[in-house]
Amino acid sequence: MVSGTVGTGTALGAVLVSLLAAPAQAVTPADTDGAGVRAVMTAAAAPDDAGLRAILRTARAQGAPGAMARIDDNGTVHRLVEGVADRATRRTISTNDRFRVGSITKTFSAVVLLQLVDEGKLKLDTSVNSYLPGLLPDNRITVRHILSHRSGLYDYTNDLFARTVPGFEAVRTKVFSYRDLVKLSLKKARTNAPGAAYSYSNTNFVVAGLLIEKLTGHGVGAEYTKRISTPLNLADTVYVHPGATIPGRHANGYLTPDAAGAALVDSTRQTASWAQSAGAIISTPHDLDVFLSALLRGKLMSAAQLTQMKKWTQVNTNTAYGLGLRRRDLSCGISVYGHTGTVQGYYSYAFTTKDGKRSLTALANTSNNTKVLNTMYRTLEPAFCGKAATTSALRGATRAATPYTAPLERHEDIAPGITRD
Repeated sequence: MVSGTVGTGTALGAVLVSLLAAPAQAVTPADTDGAGVRAVMTAAAAPDDAGLRAILRTARAQGAPGAMARIDDNGTVHRLVEGVADRATRRTISTNDRFRVGSITKTFSAVVLLQLVDEGKLKLDTSVNSYLPGLLPDNRITVRHILSHRSGLYDYTNDLFARTVPGFEAVRTKVFSYRDLVKLSLKKARTNAPGAAYSYSNTNFVVAGLLIEKLTGHGVGAEYTKRISTPLNLADTVYVHPGATIPGRHANGYLTPDAAGAALVDSTRQTASWAQSAGAIISTPHDLDVFLSALLRGKLMSAAQLTQMKKWTQVNTNTAYGLGLRRRDLSCGISVYGHTGTVQGYYSYAFTTKDGKRSLTALANTSNNTKVLNTMYRTLEPAFCGKAATTSALRGATRAATPYTAPLERHEDIAPGITRD
């Protein structure tokens, strides 16, 4: 089942791209937005809907029950869907469906903390232990280190989900406190000294959630609503933890077992308590596009804090990480900004341009499938670079030789220390 529509709308924008949890590496934070990485285009090419649809079809052929993408392009809306939201009812997936956004939640958490910096309640280069005494084993770990994945705190999800389905079933209905999760991390040695290397860890944004709750006196869900969802009218963005059900119309998620050929596991119903402020938000493509467009347009924090958010640590040849924000540098010279998300049964990409005028959110309703992960990564090229980049992106989806080859994703936002082939 395939459909695609183009129309007009008032939604702002957000785009998509990448799950990335590369091994720790040396850090050189930079202030550049990626301009000059390649020759920058003077004008963005129109989105290539046909090329994007072909990528969604490829994701389905590789094991995703459904895949979808929405582009908000300065008032024009592109909606493309392929496959089903529910394998039992065979309902076609829709860009109006809610889904679990996974680590895109980290950008929401970072926005709240940077707003608290604007309010004078938090300083980025102050020790986390100054706000949460005794929480961490090293007073040198700062708020900036937490938000940029440079704290060295071990990611506890490596242990929880070393075995994909058994690990998930063990926590599907469990409710953790933030401090429970930090304790799981501290059972293992740190990956690096504070500030010395980038090493993606969900533990960092569990600490971010603790900071939000300590400084505001409210749960993170209330702060997401007050500071982001209500001002931007994100009517379909919710935080239901410790509830396990996605309210309203939604796409079911299907977890791929480790054993080849084993049946997909419906993972829709879960507390997502292992993630919380690191990955438990539920949203829609429209809302994510609006959120990221507003963020890059400077509507959610001061210009000074947005500049801090975009102080980059280079992760690989085309990816950098700021404060809860990823930058992806595309083949046409455009850089896009947002985050990737993985939660059991869902791969999502949400990115926008520097001016927030074109945004993409894409979803495949499966996870633990590296082929699908890499295919969905390639939705960025036709969405932001147009037809000239589509052939390259499609060839990349089948791992054929191509003039522009983005690094393959071999790590997920869940259990980022585990290589997936």
